[in-house]
Formats: sequence, structure tokens, C-alpha cells
Amino acid sequence: MKKIAVITGASSGIGFAMAKILSNQGYGLVLVARREKRLQEIAKTLGNSQIFVADLSNEAECVRLEDFLKSVDFEIFINNAGFGDCGNFLESDLEKEKSMITLNIWTLHRFTKAVAQILERHGGGFILNVASSAGLLPGGPYMATYYATKAYVTSLSLAVAREFKEKQSPVSLSCLCPGPVDTEFNQVANVEFALPGISAEFCAAYALKQMFRRKTIIVPGFMMKLAVFFARFLPRKLLVAIAGRQQKKKIKKSNV
Repeated sequence: MKKIAVITGASSGIGFAMAKILSNQGYGLVLVARREKRLQEIAKTLGNSQIFVADLSNEAECVRLEDFLKSVDFEIFINNAGFGDCGNFLESDLEKEKSMITLNIWTLHRFTKAVAQILERHGGGFILNVASSAGLLPGGPYMATYYATKAYVTSLSLAVAREFKEKQSPVSLSCLCPGPVDTEFNQVANVEFALPGISAEFCAAYALKQMFRRKTIIVPGFMMKLAVFFARFLPRKLLVAIAGRQQKKKIKKSNV
């Protein structure tokens, strides 16, 4: 029987790049995202794929996907759906932040739990939660809500992965924490200037390689590894100030 991988946020960026790699490795795919036309185009290109159109910031849509997963014999689940925003906290859109918190935290949380329970019944498998290097660093001014959501993801993933290891669970949980990646993230996050990023293809290939090695925290790119390592030795107050200066460069001039 062909192995199956389920990928949320599969219509672009890291999710799409992972879909291509796993397809080339012989996996059947379940591609989950909001954009039906885009998913259809990807499924047609990759072959051996089925699409599941859903807005995972919506409770009813999450329930629908959970029910569907109970009937699918999958081995990999990639929790990739999420987005960010950049701007002054007092001026940022509250509804957009609510949607971000729901998708980045609650949706990822519920699927980490639901999928782990399903995979244990299947006899094992892999969960990859997509966070960010922001989740390994103190809060970033001008991206305050986004940093906070990703801190939740890294904290949850570290704790649950340890629980799995202590109980010798056949389920492996990994957490991807990339720095800047060249994707559609910047358009959604309201960013005009962005740091040079690694390619989505490099990020995806590195992440999957480390996931199969059952590594818990995955940081692609030598420079980001260095940044995360040396951040341990700097005062949190200084790190927050540095992050704030960097994030402020990203805000569109109309929002300053």
C-alpha cells in the first residue's frame, strides 16, 4: 500500500515544496488549503494527490478534516497552515490577529493531538509542526502576535515530543523553525522589506530529512543556526530591542 502524507497550507511556499519532494519519494498526498483552484493545479502537476479544500481557521472546517483523517491510512502529517502580520500593535487589525492566533495556535494544537492519537492507532508515523525561528527568540516588536504564536508552537512541540520519547511512542514529533524563507508570507504579513531568505525548496528538503531522523527542533540554514545559538548568551532585553529594529524595517511605509 502506498504511503500517504497529509500537508496543510499546501497551496504555496514550504507546504508546496514539501509536497513536491514527498511526491518524488513515492508518497500519495492529501493537499489541504483554502484555494481550490490552486490545489487542483498542484494535484494535476504532481499526480497521485487528492485535495481537501478547507479554511482551518474555521472550527467546522477543522472538524470536517478531523473526521476525514480517521478514514485515511497516512504516515506523515505536516502542520503547515499559518500566517503572520507586521505592524504597530496598537494599530494592527484585531480580527486578523484573532484569525492568526486561531490558525497558528489552536488549529495546530488540535491537529497535533488528534493526529498523534490516529498515528498511534496506525502503529506510528511523523508529525511536523511548522513554527519559525521567531519561536526560539524573545518577542519581536512590530510582529508581537506572530512571535507569540510561534513561541507557543515551539514550546508545545518540545514538551509533547519529550512525552512521546519517554513513553516510547511510535509517533515522532518535530518542529521546523526556519528564519526568512522566500514565500508568499511577506505579502500576507504586510511586509515591504524582508531579510534575504533561503529558498522554500531548501527549507523543505532539509526539514523532511531531519524529520525522518526524528530530530525535534529543526533550524535550516547555517546563519540562522548561529543566530539561534548566540542568542542564548545575550540578555533578553537586548534581543527584543534588536528584533524590534529589524522588524520595523519591514513595515510598509503607509503603516508607519
